[in-house]
Amino acid sequence: MNRTTRTTRTTRVTRALAVSVLVLGLGACSAESVDNAVNKAVDETVNETYEVTYEVTGTSVDEISYHGGGGDAMEPKLESVEAPDLPWKKTVTLRGIMPPAVMPLAVDADGTDVACTITYKGKVIKEAKGDGVLSAGGCVAVSPIAD
Repeated sequence: MNRTTRTTRTTRVTRALAVSVLVLGLGACSAESVDNAVNKAVDETVNETYEVTYEVTGTSVDEISYHGGGGDAMEPKLESVEAPDLPWKKTVTLRGIMPPAVMPLAVDADGTDVACTITYKGKVIKEAKGDGVLSAGGCVAVSPIAD
């Protein structure tokens, strides 16, 4: 009887261990599947492109800086135009979560008549007017792809 009890216990332990390994293995596969799905969704979002139109109006703007689509999503490359003719308008193609941004700079003016807008698919997604344009750094919006 002692020998049967030992064998039965060993068999039970072996079976429990096998089931545990199987459950953990399946759990790892599903976690890996979730990670793969998330990575795929992020890749698709990061690689998706969209167009926005920047506009700056007013007087006495010395320079306009904007995200033009270069650089990385979290570190976009700034492009700039010195002494722009106003009103100024530019359509750019951005990628994924890269935020659209246009920043007018007026060195000698108070900025009360300066305004900026960012338009996506015909809808203004960000605008600023007056003193807030220069003190707030212009117009910066969240990527419409990230919404």
